[in-house]
Amino acid sequence: MSAGVVTLDEVVGNDAGFVQARTPTQLAWGRFKRSRLAIMGVAMLAVIILLSVLAPWIAPHGQNEIDLFSIKAPPSREHLLGTDSLGRDVLSRLLYGGRMSLAIGIAAALICTLVGIFFGAIAGYYGGWIDGAIMRFVDLMLAFPSIFLLLIIAAMFEGISVWGVILFLGLFSWMWLTRIIRGEFLSLKQRDFVEAARSIGTPDGQIIRRHLLPNVIGAIVVTFTLDVALFMLAEAGLSFLGFGVPPGIPTWGNMLNESRTDYLSEPLLAVVPGLALTLCVLAFNFVGDGLRDAFDPKGIRG
Repeated sequence: MSAGVVTLDEVVGNDAGFVQARTPTQLAWGRFKRSRLAIMGVAMLAVIILLSVLAPWIAPHGQNEIDLFSIKAPPSREHLLGTDSLGRDVLSRLLYGGRMSLAIGIAAALICTLVGIFFGAIAGYYGGWIDGAIMRFVDLMLAFPSIFLLLIIAAMFEGISVWGVILFLGLFSWMWLTRIIRGEFLSLKQRDFVEAARSIGTPDGQIIRRHLLPNVIGAIVVTFTLDVALFMLAEAGLSFLGFGVPPGIPTWGNMLNESRTDYLSEPLLAVVPGLALTLCVLAFNFVGDGLRDAFDPKGIRG
């Protein structure tokens, strides 16, 4: 090649290549993987969920199996974490209790998320009197003393079922997500891509599903993750007070409730479920914080 002629390869380098575009999800996943606490939370949740799901196969005893010869027994080869005041194996109840506590937290969070998305999307997209009516209803729900309603229901029906707890938690906690979704929709519906979809006659439902909801998926996922931890704590609190899951069903909250009379002489009865609940809630919070920073890098504190 003649002197003085500079090729493109010589300017950018022979090994230069085009940078491949990455989707927002790929960018978020890359940021999430860089969070050590988030990855630790995922690992902790994987272990807890796996042990809980496999409880029927790995638990050494039945969840309500009673050993009259081992009441309040200390840890041994037969009962690794000892037994409670009825002679039931603590380890087995811990595994089954985690299974139920997780199921309640996830189911309640799912109900809360679906209801919150529904009302938030309608209020934010349509605005006007529809928005005003929904937000006044939200304010009413936030001001309503829901815990007293639960106490009245529990007194009237002599207790409350597992599904009763799930519905109560889910149907009285969706208001904050509704406000978040509404705020996002109020901003997004003014964007050019939404106006373009309207101009070609795209139905409102399709605009909401295909153009608006994908842009708020980050807020939804983060809120769902944190809600699971919140509802697990709420179930434990209600069960500890005697207004949650029926006593015969093992949950970490019920195990704490059952340990109230013996926690001084048998501290393991309270420490074991309390520690399991703490670790699980911490894991969900670690994951939730990691997802929040991944989907909203501008919000990361420097």
